[in-house]
This record gives sequence, structure tokens and C-alpha cells, in this order.
Amino acid sequence: MVVTAVKTRKVLAGSCSLNELLDESLGGLEEKSVLAITSKVAAICENRVVPIGTVEKAELVKRESDYFIDPSVSKYNMSFTISHHTLVPVAGIDESNGNGNYVLWPGDPQKTANQVRAYLQKRFGLKNVGVILTDSTARPLHYGTEGVAIGYSGFSSSNSYVGQPDLFGRAFQVSIANIVDALASAAVLVMGEGTEQTPLAIIEDVPAVKFQDHDPTPDELKQFFLEHMEDDLFEPFLKNAPWQKGDQKQK
Repeated sequence: MVVTAVKTRKVLAGSCSLNELLDESLGGLEEKSVLAITSKVAAICENRVVPIGTVEKAELVKRESDYFIDPSVSKYNMSFTISHHTLVPVAGIDESNGNGNYVLWPGDPQKTANQVRAYLQKRFGLKNVGVILTDSTARPLHYGTEGVAIGYSGFSSSNSYVGQPDLFGRAFQVSIANIVDALASAAVLVMGEGTEQTPLAIIEDVPAVKFQDHDPTPDELKQFFLEHMEDDLFEPFLKNAPWQKGDQKQK
């Protein structure tokens, strides 16, 4: 697998659309490649920013969350949230590289991923091309952050080994490889988290990816983004947390 970061100009809120940024930053794209885009640059291009000081951050977190936990329960004064079926601190809201703004997530990450895939197909004449919107978050009991996907399109989200024999002939029972987040993590590693100014990454030579010439269907999305906590492997921890409903859940 080859992952190549793509440098862009410094992007300010409202200065260009995401398609315009891709027009000026991408010279070409090969068939059966995946383009990773940071959720931050996508959100800035969508003008999904709020000037710092115009609203309390806690109120903004509630507004952008399906569920949230009051920050008073954390010794770091951190609010944990579920937004767009993703467990993430503070609903993904970020202040770094925001030019005095809180940068939110794109309004509809999946819609953005679908739109970018259609744009790439048309611009480069491609049939099989993938798109991932990435962010970075912490993994419980591991220090530091890693990449995670909040939207994807153009390929199957997972590869199942269930029913296949292992090295000693025993059938796999539960082994399903999460392809989307694995690619997101690799892309975020290459794109960086600081002042690199490389919010795009092209992922090529990916034999593990099963491309498909359509946006993920509702049923396919349910195989990646679990809708209900009780279906999650970590349900005992999730269900016992002191969740409150955010504004997104109450719409």
C-alpha cells in the first residue's frame, strides 16, 4: 500500500468550496485509489465554523451531539459525545488551525463523501475510486490519537473472514476486518496533525479494498456505523455511561 500526502494552500473559512480545493490540489488520480480528506478541511470549505467567544463551547458540543456526557465527570474536564454514530470527544469540535474559530464536523459527512466520489469519477473519468473523511481521536487505554473515518464511499467497509479456515483448519467465528478505519488511520499518520498543511492523502495499491461503483446503501452503512449501543461489543461500558441527549438526537 502506498499513501501519499498532498499539500494544499492554507484554507480559510468561506474561501473556496471543497471541489475547488481539490481542483487546484490534485493533478491526477488513478483507477482503484482512495482519497482521504480531513474532516477539518472539508468543514472549513463548508464554512462549518463558529468564532471562538460567540458561544460557550459546552453549548456547541450539545448542539452538535446525538448524546453527550457532562465534562464534570472527567478529570480532564472533557465532554465525551456520540455524533454521526461515532464516539468522539467534544463532537469532533476543534480549535487548532481554525484561525480563531471552532471548527465543527461537516454537516453531513456521508453526503460529503458521496459528493466527492461523484466529483472524482467525473473529473478523472474513473469507475472505481474511494473516498474517506477522516478525523483523529483517542482509543481507550492507549495513549495518543489515531485516524478514524466519519464518512466513506466507493468500496466495501469490511472484509469478513467468518467461515474461512485459519492456518490450522479452524473456521473463523467473528473476524471481520474494518477496512475503512484502517485506511483512515494510515492516511492520518501520513497527513500529520500539526502544521504540515497536507489535509489530503492518496492511497494506492490496496488489494484488500473491494471497490464498488455506488455510494454505500443504508444497509451497508449499518454494517459500519452501528446505530444502537446494545449492538456494540463494548455495550456494557457504553450503556452504563451517564449519557444525555444532544440537540441532534432531539431533532
